[in-house]
Amino acid sequence: MANNDRGQGLISKYVWVIETIYRAKKISFKELNEKWLNADISRGVDIPKRTFDNWKYQIWDLFGIDIVNENRGEYRYYISNEEDIVKNGLRSWLYNTFCVSNALANSQSIKDRVLLEYVPSGQEHLQTIIDAMKENRVLNITHYSYWKDQENNFDVQPYCVKLFRQRWYLIGLSTYTYFREQGPRIYSLDRLRHVHVKEETFVIPKNWNAKEYFAGCYGIIAGLNKDIELIKLKVSAGQANYIRDLPLHESQEEIERNDEYSIFTYQMRNTPDLVQELLWNGGDVEVLEPATLRKDVANIVKRMWDKYKNDKK
Repeated sequence: MANNDRGQGLISKYVWVIETIYRAKKISFKELNEKWLNADISRGVDIPKRTFDNWKYQIWDLFGIDIVNENRGEYRYYISNEEDIVKNGLRSWLYNTFCVSNALANSQSIKDRVLLEYVPSGQEHLQTIIDAMKENRVLNITHYSYWKDQENNFDVQPYCVKLFRQRWYLIGLSTYTYFREQGPRIYSLDRLRHVHVKEETFVIPKNWNAKEYFAGCYGIIAGLNKDIELIKLKVSAGQANYIRDLPLHESQEEIERNDEYSIFTYQMRNTPDLVQELLWNGGDVEVLEPATLRKDVANIVKRMWDKYKNDKK
């Protein structure tokens, strides 16, 4: 088995086992091994039962996915917490990322036919920030501001990181009194010119929680003292198919559906990035409630129309 591990990461093997059992729903060890031998990843070498048992424990530790045996009949294996694979969370994200990476790594023969999106942040500073978060160490960063077209160097306490639309963001509290009083701020990693971990440590307030901080938020904008409120959208039938498959927010509910449109409700905050997302959908989405959000969208549409209304036909 040692030779079989050369050039093939154990992660790829774990992902293969998870995917194979997930697709089969239930599968015996004999059937699993047969599929294994037919896959390139096996290199023609069986999975020893003891090795498979070790992999199960590693899969649980790494992904939180529990592979168990029904202990009767055909003694088939299955994933007991299958629903966790599709839930949000770090382990679910890791699993999905590894699945994609595994598929791409085994697709070198068609690499010119697989087009990817460039992620401009994360590679350079993400690991440094995560290491600092593990030990609650203060960071010294140099941040470039698009609005002021200038760089500023300051210390920040890293509270959490978040990925949104192919960009990584750092949420942290500045150590300077003026900014500290305003609460945590959000810094895009692709605008960080310098990141250094200091010896100084800090304590995150007991009442601060990353998930609660972004509760009701569409994207990365939070901390604007906006209340969570009922938002109701009227969406054209065609566009509703996309929103139904990829919800705008975890609170999404479809309360009405017909051949012409659907009505979705949300418990969200009225933030600028939510308004941008609604505008991106164009005329296929209409804000029904609340009136304040409807007015915000209408005002932007009017300003856009004012720029074009005098064009000659």
